[in-house]
Parts: sequence; C-alpha cells; structure tokens
Amino acid sequence: MSEPATSYIGADIFDGITLHTGRALLVQGGVVSAILEPKDVPKATISVQLAGGTIAPGFVDLQVNGGGGVMFNDSPRVDCLRTIARAHASLGATSILPTLITDRPEITRAAIAAVESAVATGLAGIVGLHLEGPHLSKNRKGAHDPGLIRPMTDDDLVYLCDAAQRLPVLKITLAPENVTTEQMRRLVQAGAVLSLGHTDASYDTCTKAAEVGVTCVTHLFNAMRQLGNREPGVVGAALRLGSLSAGLIGDLIHVHPETMLLALAAKQGPGRIFLVSDAMAVAGSDIRSFTLNGRVILRRNGRLTLDDGTLAGADLDLPTAVRNLIGLGMPLAQSLGMATSVPAGVIGRGHDLGHLRPGDTADFVHFDAGVRLTGVWRSGVAIENS
Repeated sequence: MSEPATSYIGADIFDGITLHTGRALLVQGGVVSAILEPKDVPKATISVQLAGGTIAPGFVDLQVNGGGGVMFNDSPRVDCLRTIARAHASLGATSILPTLITDRPEITRAAIAAVESAVATGLAGIVGLHLEGPHLSKNRKGAHDPGLIRPMTDDDLVYLCDAAQRLPVLKITLAPENVTTEQMRRLVQAGAVLSLGHTDASYDTCTKAAEVGVTCVTHLFNAMRQLGNREPGVVGAALRLGSLSAGLIGDLIHVHPETMLLALAAKQGPGRIFLVSDAMAVAGSDIRSFTLNGRVILRRNGRLTLDDGTLAGADLDLPTAVRNLIGLGMPLAQSLGMATSVPAGVIGRGHDLGHLRPGDTADFVHFDAGVRLTGVWRSGVAIENS
C-alpha cells in the first residue's frame, strides 16, 4: 500500500522560479507531487495547515566553512560533515558545499576523501566540496594564512582533476596569479566549477579566465580588485561578464547595503548574483570563538574577526541574508531565488536542487510573514528543532 500524500495549505509557495498564491503543496513518498488549487487536493491526503507565510525550496549554500561548533579545516572527516550538515539544515540550508579554507596538502586530500565518503554513504545535505584555496593571491589573502598560499603544481592539477571526476560537485576558488590559464582549462574539462576569488586580477585577466570556462566569483567585493575608473577589476568583470555568476555575503557587513543594490541592478546576465553564508563554526551554535589554522577567530556584534579586526567568514545564515535583502526592498521571489534555484544552477544542479517541481525531492522550508524560519522538511519529513 502506498504512503498517503500530505498537503501543505495556507502559505504562498515559491517553487524556485515563481511565487504561487492560494495554492497547496502536495508531497508523497518524499517527493513533490504537485502544486495545485486547495479544492483539487485529493480527499485522502493528510492536511497540514500553515498560518500564512511562504513555502520555499530548501536553501542551497555554496560556501559553508563550518557549523554546529566545528570547522571543516579542523576535522576533515565524515563525522564533522554530519555535524555541519545538521546545523545548516536546522537553519534552512538542506544542500551545502562544505568549504575548506586554504590549508596544507594533506588536509586538502583528507577533505576530498571525507566528502567522497559522505556522498557515497548518502549523508544528507552534502552535495560536493568547495576548495577555497590554497592557490590564491597573498595580496588579497583576507583571513587566509599567507604561509599556506602557493602556486598550483602539476601534481595539484592531476589530483584536483581526478577529484573533480569523483565528486558530484567540486568548486574551486582560485587566483590567476597562482593558477595558469591552461590549468584552469584542464580543471574545467575535468568537471570542476571554477570561481575567481582572493585575487588582484585585472579585468582582462578575468575575461581570459571566463573564456576558458571559469563561471563564478567568490564573495563579490571581498578580497578582490575593486571597480575603478581606469581598471574595472574583478568586480567589474563579475558584473559585466554574463558568463560569470557571483556569490554575495548578505550580512550587510561584508558589503554595504547600497553597494549590494547597485550590484544587483548592474549585473549582466545570464549569470546571476546568489547568496552565500560564508558560515563558520558559530553557525547553529552559541560559541563565542574558535580557531582557524591556529589563529583565534572572535565572535562579536555580528562579526567574526581575527585579533587585528580582519573579517574571517560571516556570522550569518541564509534566512537572515534573504530577510536582509527583502528589508532593502528586493522582491521576495528574487531574494528566495538567490538562495535556492540560482546557486543550484551555478553548480549544475538546477535539475534536482533548489526547486519544488513534480518529481523533485521534497526538501523545503516555511517562513512566517516576517520571513522568519518556522520549519524545515527534508524528503518530506520535518527536521526537529528547525
């Protein structure tokens, strides 16, 4: 006997593209059956009445360094990934790319092995890996340890190409200062998603990188050459080149609110700007400090910083980032899309993540009228403590 369907009624429904009003979400067997008129819901279904607000796909976060009190760099193992994924699921991100910040080669290899094992065993929420470094620019290092930043070697290239073929998604943030155009080309051919970040590259250099298949820019405006009158820089390339999409840390700290709005208005498509949390160990926890590569990161007044005040990731979750955008006057559907369907498309997973279409896995969230998270479902099952 088949499992009875469940209908969710009383909230607007954002399906990843369109905002539906006065509809019901029908879920059966862990997948979406339909979005339909309440009067068309079969009588035999279990009905869940929601008090207004909005249903949306589970969020897709492409930059998650830690959560639940742990950092992936400190423990690149499956049990650490489980803790991070659980913490972010409770915050609405049901699909994440755990992100390894610049580290030693053996830590990078351990991280790749851990994600491969997590995916093979079906660990919910882990959809691939984001390597943010170590092939960056020391001039734009941000909170990355400059002693660990280095050029990409032939051995690195071979290993990363192999990893790109083994993992469902391998996203790599890199700087043209330490990675050649040919190395980028080969990584793209192997299936890696390449992103420019922590770089002082010129507009022309970014254009050449895009021509060989680089498709993304990491945390727009931060740790990169800015838009200037005689040199558009990385920011100019991110906004002007339609082949590039760009992550944005929407905490209103990393990027000024008006700068965020200007970027959204200026972005040339089809590439899009999407939201990332750049979350660290504090996400989903009450800890006040943690370490990264042996350096203490402090949590103070909504900021994460080194002792010298350098920003080190963000004290942010995606529901807060969405709420911040809406507070700036951005439409609800566009803001939600920046946390769901847009990032899913950036990593080539728009066919199975970030949407609520018939046949899609029923990973979804519910927000009240104030865009406050009230519930999270994974495969149609409510996640406790969400």
